[in-house]
Amino acid sequence: MNAQTELPCQRDQFYGRARRSVPAARRFTEWSLSYWGLTAWERSADVSLCVSELATNALLHGAPPGRGFLVRLRYDGDLVRAEVHDSGPGLPQVVGETGAADEEGGRGLLLVASLADKWGVGRRAPGKLVWCEFAVRASRACGCPAGPCPGAACAR
Repeated sequence: MNAQTELPCQRDQFYGRARRSVPAARRFTEWSLSYWGLTAWERSADVSLCVSELATNALLHGAPPGRGFLVRLRYDGDLVRAEVHDSGPGLPQVVGETGAADEEGGRGLLLVASLADKWGVGRRAPGKLVWCEFAVRASRACGCPAGPCPGAACAR
């Protein structure tokens, strides 16, 4: 199976409300990026970190007892989109928008806002999804120099 010929690609993984779910979500992200041939992409660590932060928020604030959260990753050749779905009430807020700088919490979203090209929150019933997007430049995904990447014919 060649992910490059089956775009867009989507991978979903559900996690229970447990501490081990956050590192598992990060490993799932790393595995998915690797599967899509984006291991050498300079932003792959940013995507993993953002998923880890969003999963932590879902675990701490969005997944009621007895429930969990879903991580959805999508790659269409130009964009990687990460979504974390949970069934909890309320919407996440970035520190500085509502409280003092020494307030605990909210810094994960600050990281997401600074690393991702775009991010946002969508409502669902029940709960919400928090998403972030990262542009993929094909010439950089495989380590090719500036210019169009030959894709499958790439020697790298």
